[in-house]
Order: sequence, then C-alpha cells, then structure tokens
Amino acid sequence: MKRATESKGRRRFEPLHLAGWLFADMLLVLALVAMGDQADPLAAKPATKPSPLPSPSASPSPSPSPSASAKPKKPKGPRAVVRTPVKVAINARAGDKDAILRGLRKVTERYDGRQAAFVLTFGRHPDPGGGGAYAHEVNALLEKARPDMFRGATTRDFWKGGASSGHADIEIYFYTY
Repeated sequence: MKRATESKGRRRFEPLHLAGWLFADMLLVLALVAMGDQADPLAAKPATKPSPLPSPSASPSPSPSPSASAKPKKPKGPRAVVRTPVKVAINARAGDKDAILRGLRKVTERYDGRQAAFVLTFGRHPDPGGGGAYAHEVNALLEKARPDMFRGATTRDFWKGGASSGHADIEIYFYTY
C-alpha cells in the first residue's frame, strides 16, 4: 500500500540520492588540491636557451667570462612559499620587549634579505592563555625587529605546554624569492 503523499505524485526525500553529488564534489576538491600542489612551471624552465653546438669547421673561441658587475636576472613567474619552515627559538621574559627584540634580531640575522610569508609562534607556558599571549607578544614585535623581513607576513599565535614560560618556538615560512 502506497503512502498518501506518494499517491499524489510527490516523492519522499531519500538521502541516498545525494551520494552521487557528494562524490562529484569530493572529486572536484581533490582535483583542486592536486592542482594547487603542483610546482611553478615557469620556475622549472631554464632561464636561458642552450647555445647551439659549434660547427666542426669553426675555430674554438674562448667563452666570455661573467663580469663581476653583471646583475642577476629577475625571477619570472609567481612567487611561492618554501614548504619547509625555518625553525628558531627565543628565550625572554614576558613583557620584556627589549629582550624579545634582541632575541628576534639575533635568531633571524642569518636570514636577512629574505621575506617571510607567514610565521607560526608557539609560546611555552603551563597555561594555554599565557602561552598564546606570549606568542602574540612575540609576533607583535616581529616587524619592529626586522621590518623588511616580516612586513605583511601573516602570523599565528599558538600555545606549547611546558613547565616554564618565557620561551617561544618560531616557524618562519619564507617566500621563494
């Protein structure tokens, strides 16, 4: 015996009917993730064309030596982010901005000239609120410590459990150029 709603020409909603759409949507997401994970095709191409081989009758000539004043070629294509972070750590009491700035300048000195895309900072503290607050304090001073390196960088504050405080582990993801 049919239900009254089905006899009037309406069908009952079946969640199983959405399975095909769900599969199609998941396949689309998978395709987008795969495309986003590809390397920069323009960066993979050689910057210069290989020179043709000299003919056997041509006399060998010395190749010109690169001059010291030659400027490096500007990279082509879009900038990317290096997948592996640079990991540094600082130790300074919370609230001691001068010590935090000195620590940041010291640990980032060897990376001068590079630009950070985003920074993850893990503040060590027994309490999650205190650790997050310390990480926020460190991130707030990044641009003051190295303006060219951290200008426009996205930062995130995290807590890292520990018995002591005044320590931050910092993961810096730099742009490729």
